[in-house]
Amino acid sequence: MTISTAPVQADAEVLPVEPPAGGNRLFAWLVVAAGAVYFLLPLVTTGYWSLRAVKDTFGFEAYRRVFADPAFVRSFSESVVNAIAAIVLSLLIIVPTAYWVTLRLPRLRPVVEFITLLPFVIPAVVLVFGLIRMYGRPPLLLTRTYDSSRVLLVCAYAALSFPYMYRSVDNGLRAMDVRTLTEAAQSLGASWATILRRVIFPNLRVALLSGALLTFAIVIGELTVALFLAQQTFGPFMANLTRSKVYEPAAMALVAFAITWAALGLIAFLTRPRHKVTR
Repeated sequence: MTISTAPVQADAEVLPVEPPAGGNRLFAWLVVAAGAVYFLLPLVTTGYWSLRAVKDTFGFEAYRRVFADPAFVRSFSESVVNAIAAIVLSLLIIVPTAYWVTLRLPRLRPVVEFITLLPFVIPAVVLVFGLIRMYGRPPLLLTRTYDSSRVLLVCAYAALSFPYMYRSVDNGLRAMDVRTLTEAAQSLGASWATILRRVIFPNLRVALLSGALLTFAIVIGELTVALFLAQQTFGPFMANLTRSKVYEPAAMALVAFAITWAALGLIAFLTRPRHKVTR
């Protein structure tokens, strides 16, 4: 029997990682500073202008005038109702579709993803003209009254939310074992409606909230579709405000910006990673 006497190779020496050069770090900070100035300077200027409604004083008079306007309350409340209706409609369409594609038809995922991306490809002005052309004449006359046009508006908003809602739902479905949950529920005698209502929807709570908040932010600030459908929502109210007021549009722009970022911040809070402490 032979015993190998080859020398054992020593562990490779770990070379220290050199920190990045000072020039690269300075350039990175310059890029961050330039981006901050580009995005924050318009907001600071708008905020400064919104506080000058009273001559030679700083105050919130412009905000008080906007919030006291009955048209603001009416338009904002109508936009909130439209957003809720669009979220419900989008969920009823997207969740069963994404669930069925994940469970039974995975080969159709690229097709469904392409369809849900169409609102990114088709401009809103093209979409609304197509809706008016299709539903503005018999037999599908939905633009005759304000309420029927509002139904058409909600459907358009639901379509505009498809890219965000589908990706939120699809990511949520991929994070769980859909097939095992479905088979377990079926073994207990659950129907498809029961599986969706009591198994899929509860496990998609965070994903659904993310898609719903993105849809809410889109609907609140949307202008083109509501304007061409003659709807008195928040977007047209802001556009009309700029034609007759000076300081109030700046205040209203900051309010809309705050609503949008509040929705995005809530999404970040709900989707943050949760680390469980183990003992």
